Amino acid sequence: MSKFNDEWVVQPHGELEKLDDGLFTVTGEIVMPLGRFPRRMTVVTLTNGRVAIWSPVPLAEPQMRQIEALGRIAFLIVPGMGHRLDIKPWKARYPDAKVVCPPGAKAAVEEVIPVDAVGSVLRDPDVHLETVPGVDEVEAYMRVMRGDRLTLVLNDIVANVRHPHGLGANIMARVLGFGVHHPETPKVGKKMFVKDAARLAGEMRTWADEPELTRIVVSHGDVIEEAPGGALRMAAAGLTA
Repeated sequence: MSKFNDEWVVQPHGELEKLDDGLFTVTGEIVMPLGRFPRRMTVVTLTNGRVAIWSPVPLAEPQMRQIEALGRIAFLIVPGMGHRLDIKPWKARYPDAKVVCPPGAKAAVEEVIPVDAVGSVLRDPDVHLETVPGVDEVEAYMRVMRGDRLTLVLNDIVANVRHPHGLGANIMARVLGFGVHHPETPKVGKKMFVKDAARLAGEMRTWADEPELTRIVVSHGDVIEEAPGGALRMAAAGLTA
C-alpha cells in the first residue's frame, strides 16, 4: 500500500448503509499481501444542506452519487494521523470542502494537504466534533444525536475487526489487537498515541453510562449496536489492565 494516494483509487467496498436519519456508513477494504483489511467511512448530514465525511474513502460512482444527493459536501474529516491515505483526491474532487482534523494531528495531515480547521467547527446542534482526552489531541470523535439516539463515531481508540479477510489481515488484526475477540484499543494505538490511559478509560466509561447511547461506529471493524456501553467498558478495562 502506498503511503498516500494522489489519485481517486477505488478499492473494494460495500454499499452505502443507512444507520439512522442522516447517518450513513460504508465498509471499504485496503488490499494488502494475503488479505484485505477493513476500513470504514461515515457520512453525516448537517444543517443547511451540508454533509460531513468522516475518514474519506474513494467509492465507485454509484455510491458517490448517493452521497452527493444528500447535500453539499462541506467537511472532510481526517480523524487521526493514520487516516490520511485518500484525503488528497477527496479535496481535489471537492475543493470547497474544508479539511478538518484534531489539533494534535494537524502537522501530520499537512504533510499531505493543508488543513482548513481543527476542533469543533461543524456548527450543528446535533452533531459535535470533539477531541479525545488522553491522546495528546491526535484523535477526534463525533457525537451524532438523532432524536433520543446517540451515535458515537470513533476512530482508532476502539477497533472491532471480528472478520478479517485473508491470512495477512488475520495476522495483523490478532497480533496488533484490532478487536478480533471483542472491541479493544489496538496495541499500536496504545503505543503511539495513548498518553494517559486512565483518563481515556474514564472517558469511555462516561460515554458508556449515557442512556441515549445507541451505537458505536469505528473506523476499523463492525458497527457496535449490541450493548455498546458494555463494549466501551470492556475497551476501558483493557486500557488500564
